[in-house]
Amino acid sequence: MGRLGPMEIVLILGVALLLFGAGRIADIGKGLGEGIRNFKKGIKDEDPPKLPPKKDDAPTAPGGEDQKSA
Repeated sequence: MGRLGPMEIVLILGVALLLFGAGRIADIGKGLGEGIRNFKKGIKDEDPPKLPPKKDDAPTAPGGEDQKSA
């Protein structure tokens, strides 16, 4: 199968314009752009893996070594 040349692309765009109209094509483009933007944002906003707390930051049990003797 051959490649799409410039005339074929113009023909396809012309048919799409006739079928959907200029306003509908603008809405489709806007929706597609928003979808791509939201997808990129979703990938960027992934939480990094949580590391276990350091030994110094770990909570101690009541009556542990951290309490002062009276």
